[in-house]
Amino acid sequence: MDFSLTEGQRKLVEAFRTFGEERFKPELVHQWRRDQGLPDEVVKGFVDLYFGLEDLADGDGPGAFSLCSQALIIEELSRCSGATLPFQIDLFNLALMGEFAAQSEFDAIVDDYRKTGRLMFALAISEPEAGSDSMNMQTYNRTVDGRLILNGCKTFVNNGEYAPYILVAAIDRDAEGSDKYPALTFWLVPRDLKGIRAYPVNKIGQSMLPFSTVVFENVELQPEYRLTGRHAGFRQLFRMLEFGRVTTCAGSLGMARAAMEDAVKHARSRKAFGVQIGRFQQIEQMLVDMEVSIYNMRSMLYRACLAVDNGEDDERLSVALMKRYVPAAATDVASSAMQILGGMGYTEHARVSQIWQDCRGNQIAEGTDQIMVYIAAPLVLDKY
Repeated sequence: MDFSLTEGQRKLVEAFRTFGEERFKPELVHQWRRDQGLPDEVVKGFVDLYFGLEDLADGDGPGAFSLCSQALIIEELSRCSGATLPFQIDLFNLALMGEFAAQSEFDAIVDDYRKTGRLMFALAISEPEAGSDSMNMQTYNRTVDGRLILNGCKTFVNNGEYAPYILVAAIDRDAEGSDKYPALTFWLVPRDLKGIRAYPVNKIGQSMLPFSTVVFENVELQPEYRLTGRHAGFRQLFRMLEFGRVTTCAGSLGMARAAMEDAVKHARSRKAFGVQIGRFQQIEQMLVDMEVSIYNMRSMLYRACLAVDNGEDDERLSVALMKRYVPAAATDVASSAMQILGGMGYTEHARVSQIWQDCRGNQIAEGTDQIMVYIAAPLVLDKY
């Protein structure tokens, strides 16, 4: 299979490489991790660049870029920064909004995003008892005495304490589902409504993504809060989760490349017993194995992107295999980089330790390694 980039994609990567290398200086990234977010000028700079490259557009996603091109952008920025960035969350949230919202609703969101550089909403899907098993969702809306009421609890909501709106996935108890799926609705709810409370979730990694748990207790909804686009429900949501898995893996690959660069730089400069440690056979083997993993990660990521963009029959299998492999391999690459850096690699000063934390989190985000096996195994059995 040909994974060669088009001329437009090469220009796209070069543009974001320039942006990333100018903006993501190590000392600034370290500070932004502590601040749990990026400053306004960086997020606005990203949005201006992203929507300013319309002549390179090659798809129908947000900004009219294909999923492959969006993955290339996330990969490159994650390499430059050595961090999980909010941009990959933004692109996924926009894509999901585009699937479930009417065109007028979506256009208003995009217009505000282009003006401010920040999405006006936080996405709330995961729950304490419904993470990978989204079918076990308990948050619901129901009409009680003529009033629309929302109840439930969402967790791992990025920016849930700060965004002015929350896009909430809920089971519609006023409607009947189809097939084996209950009726699923999305509501764009003002965060300051009575009955909404948000609490921070303190993670060990991905510190630029301020996660929270959000509780909805007898929140009164207005009919206009409901997204009024297509209503394919859970089937539609499951396909959108594949988009999120691709961007998560793109970020993992970019961070693995950053860890590799740091490991090689250290192996060249550090001496032991009067010899560069990169000349020791054990270090050579570690570096070679890390590069093999990066080759494999890149192949699986690009293969999955093409499968989704082209609507291929094995799209679901390609995405599940990619998500099963890439974050775990990236974690291993980051772990090896920490080992090569020695004691320095185990400090907060070295970004490889933070890359390891972020990649380790990606083995859970957007579907755990184990859930990917659950998805892929029946497809493999059917394939052969």
